[in-house]
Amino acid sequence: MSERTVVVTGAAGFIGRWVVAELLDRGVTVRGLDDFSNGSRENVAAFEDDDRFSLAEGDVCDPEAVAAVFDDDVDACIHLAAEIDVQESLDAPMDHFEANVVGTQNVLEACRKRGTRLGLVGTCMVYDMLDAGEGIDEDHPVKPASPYAGSKLAGENMAESYYHGYDLPVTILRPFNTYGPYQKTGMAGGVVSIFVDRDLNDETLKIFGDGTQTRDLLYATDCARFIVDGTFSDDAVGEVVNAGTGEDISINDLADLVATDGTDVEHVEHHHPQSEVQRLRCDPSKAEELLGWTPEVSLEEGVDRLRAWMRERQR
Repeated sequence: MSERTVVVTGAAGFIGRWVVAELLDRGVTVRGLDDFSNGSRENVAAFEDDDRFSLAEGDVCDPEAVAAVFDDDVDACIHLAAEIDVQESLDAPMDHFEANVVGTQNVLEACRKRGTRLGLVGTCMVYDMLDAGEGIDEDHPVKPASPYAGSKLAGENMAESYYHGYDLPVTILRPFNTYGPYQKTGMAGGVVSIFVDRDLNDETLKIFGDGTQTRDLLYATDCARFIVDGTFSDDAVGEVVNAGTGEDISINDLADLVATDGTDVEHVEHHHPQSEVQRLRCDPSKAEELLGWTPEVSLEEGVDRLRAWMRERQR
């Protein structure tokens, strides 16, 4: 892959910076695009001296900013730029529509004009409830329960239309709940990062609702490897592919795993119960079959890595 050039939108975001790291490790030249509404330059500071990495400031809702990072040297685009906060999508749905639908349309057009391969990163939050069974596979019914999920699914549908209508090489990648270093620890962050941060600061771990809701928690490096593998797989073109560990854990049990001696845990009123997905457990068999991808980092190891990273940052 060392001769390739890849555009990464949302490159300075949490998952984006791990995708950039994975690409650079493989010898790829990376052109990042980010408006820093969710990401930060600090996330990609480790790459600033790498001649193979460049970062342009721009919004995917601006078609000129998108077009500026594309030329005939670009082999692929990984589209991560998005609004991702469920509660904010309920409060201001138009912001999510603009970023996740209009922004995706602009990226699709830039790819179409040059026939550029696209890895579109979606979300597991588009899926309907899982009552029983081994896990959510790619044929599981969708039921977007928030404008965030609805806008992400709409972007996926646009991408699928470009695959069928223009023969654009598109792969839709749906990683399950991803966690790890550089993730935010406020309301827009992930539950693992929030819990670990609060535990390190001797603060109470607050669980929304009864805590029986479950999540399939995927470590950041496993997620990045999946996204890069999926984007460049010819077998995955035109496909939707999930990635997760194949195991879910309740938020109650996660709090027990994270909490150290002296840390309190309490249940609080859920701030958006109508948009809660009660059970998320991935069936990752398609990713293994098509990509040869399997997760490498267990939840226990991932939490330990995240804790060590956060502790180091506090020094």
